[in-house]
Amino acid sequence: MKKNMGNLDRVIRLVIAAVLVGLIFANVVEGTLAIILLVVAGVFTLTSFISFCPLYTLLGFSSCPVKK
Repeated sequence: MKKNMGNLDRVIRLVIAAVLVGLIFANVVEGTLAIILLVVAGVFTLTSFISFCPLYTLLGFSSCPVKK
């Protein structure tokens, strides 16, 4: 797996994941939507830690800086 996520992208995903989990624990979101958001937060967290997004590969996109 080649890294395709830059640091800013990783931080933004972690912040979004934290906000989603916060909404769930604050009981702002409940039921099926809470489960979906928890899965999305998990995917965002996982992809942030491994610096790889499969969707970026499919789209041919990379936010990782180019090494010279």
